[in-house]
Amino acid sequence: MNRTPLSVLMATLLAGAMLSGCSQPQPEAVDTTAAASGTTPSGTAPSETAPSESSADAFRFNIGALEAVALKDGDLEAPNDGTTFAIGQPVEQVAALLAAAGEPTDVLHLGIQPLLVHAGDRVLLFDTGAGDVEWARGGRLPASLRAAGVAPSQVTDIFISHRHADHVGGLLARDGALAFPNATVHLTTTEWAGMQADADAAALVAAIAPKVAAFEPGAELVPGTVTAVVDNGHTPGHSAYLITSGDDRLLYIGDTAHHFVVSVQRPEWTVDYDMDAPLAQTRRRELLQRAADDGTRVYAVHFPFPGLGRFETQGESFVWVPER
Repeated sequence: MNRTPLSVLMATLLAGAMLSGCSQPQPEAVDTTAAASGTTPSGTAPSETAPSESSADAFRFNIGALEAVALKDGDLEAPNDGTTFAIGQPVEQVAALLAAAGEPTDVLHLGIQPLLVHAGDRVLLFDTGAGDVEWARGGRLPASLRAAGVAPSQVTDIFISHRHADHVGGLLARDGALAFPNATVHLTTTEWAGMQADADAAALVAAIAPKVAAFEPGAELVPGTVTAVVDNGHTPGHSAYLITSGDDRLLYIGDTAHHFVVSVQRPEWTVDYDMDAPLAQTRRRELLQRAADDGTRVYAVHFPFPGLGRFETQGESFVWVPER
């Protein structure tokens, strides 16, 4: 989502800096060294069979026959001051939308929740959260994985929606090592080329390069299970992912829509995070319309946890209907 330079991300990852300067309570510190080794803080390996119960950081659900878990990484905020969301629109109009939804009117709250899916002998992770980037209260993904009964070493495939730090921040542990040493990293050829051309991303690129499997937009990535969906605009290579099991489908939308009220009810409003705002607005409306028309179940990484629900048409616009 955020355009913060990846040099900032790498500095915080490699230095192991703790989050600071936030007015709200910080998330519990996570021992990423233990997480990367596949052990719990007590030194025991987590169960390879996921427990059946959900928790505050790991919400379990099914996509047909597939077992899935929403994993809480953290959250972030954007002020309602016209600098980030609804650029060029009166702040009062944004406040009215937020108030009608029972939300604070001075700030927009965004979740950060990667998605885990068990698909046969493969363990799929969609995005990796913010890690230790200082502008987000992230870094809970390793603990959420433990709550889900999964060790980082068990993850076989990572599907990156795009290269912004709140989606790739968890790719590396605090010591700069791969957080998921056995996982193939999937992202579009366009997005990978953009990362490689970004000097600020050099350290991250070097670390993940041996694991990257770049794909053409719209490719089928796991036959019968995961298909990339062309959804650029937010970034040039941004991709959504359609996850299928039998007749059941779930659409992982990445950063097509950031806020469950403003982005959904006013998809044409300009968002500072979108690199090509006009295209992003077009893609956003297209995705919302298609999902609403088809009744497609949606996973929204930045909506209120666990980010699971559907879009419904409401007049000339849409509304988010959460499952929980």
